[in-house]
Amino acid sequence: MKCTRIIVTEYGGPDALHVVEEDCAEPRRREVRVRVLAAGVSLPDLMMREGIHPETPRLPFTPGWDLVGVVDRLGDGVSGIEPGQMVAALPISGAYAEFVCLPQRELIPVPDGLDPAEAVSLILNYITAYQMLHRAADVRLGQRVLIQGAAGGVGSALLQLGRLAGLEMYGTCSSRGAPAVSDMGATPIDYQSQDYVTEIHRLTGDGVDVVFDSLGGSEIWRARKALRSGGRVVAYGLTGSLRGGRLPSHDSGGRHRFRAIAMFAFYTVGSWFLPGRKRVVTYSIQWLKRLRPALFRQDLITLFDLLREKKIKPLIAERLPLAEARHAHELLGAGGVTGKIVLLRNGPSFESRAA
Repeated sequence: MKCTRIIVTEYGGPDALHVVEEDCAEPRRREVRVRVLAAGVSLPDLMMREGIHPETPRLPFTPGWDLVGVVDRLGDGVSGIEPGQMVAALPISGAYAEFVCLPQRELIPVPDGLDPAEAVSLILNYITAYQMLHRAADVRLGQRVLIQGAAGGVGSALLQLGRLAGLEMYGTCSSRGAPAVSDMGATPIDYQSQDYVTEIHRLTGDGVDVVFDSLGGSEIWRARKALRSGGRVVAYGLTGSLRGGRLPSHDSGGRHRFRAIAMFAFYTVGSWFLPGRKRVVTYSIQWLKRLRPALFRQDLITLFDLLREKKIKPLIAERLPLAEARHAHELLGAGGVTGKIVLLRNGPSFESRAA
């Protein structure tokens, strides 16, 4: 049987993505072959394509951090799961494909009746948001938080979950994303025309309790200036290294993929030696999942329940066919995307039938 997947053949821009058709892999022992219904498109995918994300696989590779699909075939030694069952996974790479073979332990059942595009939005974006709020920051009712990139996939998840937690929220965004940020209960700050540190102190007086920073680098240090005494920056992203979805120099290739980790360590340790008790903590969904996989499973099940109860509603920016992965990267790289871009196996019409 032939199947389609997307591969990155060299580090670079969206034109590094290619559609290939090949024989479908057979599941090995304790593996399950999954027919992918929906795969999320995220900024870490763009950073892997550029070769600068610490998790970047060897070339050639298939991008895609998160997926929702249907069990297609079982390998030897697999039990407790049935063909036709809907499942979710965070493979980190490989999701831009019609079929993926994954270890059974990586799969989490998806409740019946959920939209695959909405369900896949929970795996990377909402777990990141949920764990940063309740595990990294340990937020409390009434606390003030600032969310960088508030209209994006993780940002909108932080806003929806933050409203459930009773937080006072502020979010940086473009003027185009401001209405969505307001609708989700936050005060928008236009990063294109306003200085967010100045604006936060104007609005709050003494600053916020937590800043969720997706930019990385020197922006982590700047985010400390928006904190009140005793506050913390939760640093979780490296997107400040991209301009228009590319490295500013367009010098892709992975030579500096571990520099950001060293910078995170520098800012985290350095924050303990500066006055004001303004700490920096780092969050990594993949490392928390590796170290405590039961927490990942537990938190995703909690989020599925919130989605089923209609307490959260992922924003889907675009639903595109798998073959349009290059266009999806162009859209996300251009900026101003509100919510999550999702790739669907055979386009929106297939996904709606699957739901």
